[in-house]
Amino acid sequence: MNEPTSTTPAEEPVIFAVADGVATITLNRPAQLNTINGQLSQGLSDALLQVRDRDDIRVGVLTGNGRAFCAGADLRSRPDGPAASSGPASVFGTAPLTGFADFDPGKPIIGAVNGFCLGGGFEIALTCDLLIASTDAQFGLPEITLGFFPLAGAPVRLPRSIPRVLANDMLFTGERIDAETALRFGIVSRVVPADQLLAVADGMARRIAGFAPLAVRAMRELVHRQADIPSAEAMRLASTMRWVIGQTADSKEGPRAFAEKRQPIFTGE
Repeated sequence: MNEPTSTTPAEEPVIFAVADGVATITLNRPAQLNTINGQLSQGLSDALLQVRDRDDIRVGVLTGNGRAFCAGADLRSRPDGPAASSGPASVFGTAPLTGFADFDPGKPIIGAVNGFCLGGGFEIALTCDLLIASTDAQFGLPEITLGFFPLAGAPVRLPRSIPRVLANDMLFTGERIDAETALRFGIVSRVVPADQLLAVADGMARRIAGFAPLAVRAMRELVHRQADIPSAEAMRLASTMRWVIGQTADSKEGPRAFAEKRQPIFTGE
C-alpha cells in the first residue's frame, strides 16, 4: 500500500492527493461554488499533467468541495466577458492544457459530481471517462442566457453522447436537469446519496487501479479513438492493441493467478 501524498495545501484552489494508485483532484473554491478562475484553471491543469506523467498514478477522481462540483466560469474575474481573447492567435494556443477539452491524461478519470455542475463545470465533467453523481446534482449550460454559448466542447460533445433533442434543449434553453434525468439519458452511470459519493468514486477508482495498468490504458485509448473511425478499422485497431497487450507480463499473470486461486499482482509490465 502506498502512503498518501499531497502536493497542494488545503487553502489552494485545487487539492491534489495520491493514495494506492488513485489521484483525487478536488476543486476547492467552495465559497464561489468552485467557479473557474485563472488559479483554479492552472491548478487543474497541473493536476491532470501529474496524472498523465506519474507512474504511481493509475486512475484519477475529480470532484468539488462544498455545494458544487463546478458552477462554471467565474464571470466576475473576467471583466471583458468570457469570450474575450487576444485575437486570432488565441485560436492556436500552445499551452499544455487549453480549455480542458483537448487534453488527454492517458488514464481513466472518474468525475464525482456533487451539487451544481454548470457551464464550464459541466464541460469539464463531460471530459471524464466515467461520471457518477450525487442525488442533489444539477446539470446545466446557462451560457446562452448570458449572451454567448459554451466554449469548451459541450455543443460538440453533448449531442454526440445523448439524444440530440435533449442536448439541444439544454443548449438552447439553458435550463437545468437533475441527477435522475442525467442518469436516464446516460450522462452519468450511477446516482448515489451525497454522503456516499466520494466513497463510491474511490471504490471504483481503486478497483480499476488494481487491474493491469497497460490493459486499462490501451482499452481507454481504443474507446476514445474508435469514435472517429469506421467500425471495420476500429475492430482492426482493437485486434492489434489486444495482441500487443497479450505480450505483456500482466496478461500472463492474470490467468495464472486465476488458475492458482489467488489475487493477481499486476506490475504494468
